[in-house]
Amino acid sequence: MTRVLVIDYGVGNLGNVVRALQRLGAEVRLSEDPADLRWADRLILPGVGAFGDGMAGLQARGWVAPLRAAVAAGKPLLGICLGMQLLFEESEEMGRHTGLGLLRGRVRRFPPEVGKIPQIGWNRLERRGDHPLLQGVPDGAYAYFVHGYYCEPEDPAVVIATTVYGIRYASAVARGPVMGVQFHPEKSHRVGQRILENFLRL
Repeated sequence: MTRVLVIDYGVGNLGNVVRALQRLGAEVRLSEDPADLRWADRLILPGVGAFGDGMAGLQARGWVAPLRAAVAAGKPLLGICLGMQLLFEESEEMGRHTGLGLLRGRVRRFPPEVGKIPQIGWNRLERRGDHPLLQGVPDGAYAYFVHGYYCEPEDPAVVIATTVYGIRYASAVARGPVMGVQFHPEKSHRVGQRILENFLRL
């Protein structure tokens, strides 16, 4: 049984992720303790909320250095929504905030011309390449989004899916053991279930 550590750093939407993984047969531990990184086969960094608050929560609980070390050792990590944004170097949300720096790039606010901000609801995933995280997910499949900021990777090669909401942006990224999805797989029905299954099998 795959052991998945869901990182609790004081933000919301953790319970839905835990339940989705349990339904897929994973052994799941929700933890505020970085010592549990040794127990896990896979790591998930979920979350909703502000980038600065998220980083403050990771720092206060001592996650930053151990998480970077676990990823450097090759342990797969999936960031979801805010968790994906935290993988990058910095965000412009309510000032300038430094992220985990596991991927090069920045988090930007949607420009006003896109219309309603945040984006809330279903939108399409347009695949780039054939990354195992998206195996079996059709090009153009719909996923559920809630966000007012988007990731702007420095290297376009890390982008494995894009989505259009006024502008085209990276909605899924991957490099080595580091992966991220801007949407909520735990709320995206069969598409999200398949992505979580793929992550467990990596």
